[in-house]
Amino acid sequence: MSNEKKDNEKKVDEKRVMDDERFFDGMIRINIANVEDQLFDELNGMIGKSILVVTNSDQLNLFGQTFRPIFCGTIIRVTQGDVTLFPVNIKMINAPFYQFPTPLSIPLEKISHFSPDFDCNDRIPLT
Repeated sequence: MSNEKKDNEKKVDEKRVMDDERFFDGMIRINIANVEDQLFDELNGMIGKSILVVTNSDQLNLFGQTFRPIFCGTIIRVTQGDVTLFPVNIKMINAPFYQFPTPLSIPLEKISHFSPDFDCNDRIPLT
């Protein structure tokens, strides 16, 4: 490889380093206080109401039981990152009204569908 080509590659590498230093000089901080989040606002307005939530996973596993990610419960808390339900029913084929013993937090980015004001005692087909 010629010296001229090596010098050009070195200059390109130095430019990349300088560009990286210019754009990533220290920590990046984001103020989420003024960010508009429609999902957060909608769920926050439903605290104390029941909701049916379906998450992105095809299936989950709990105590050796594989089930579809369908949950029904009362919203007790909403944060910028998750929604917490309690009491919460997990809709499993062999135990369609299994009540989870503790509050269950679901990350907002994992929610694929939700239905507000859903009666958790309703039967829904799971197959």
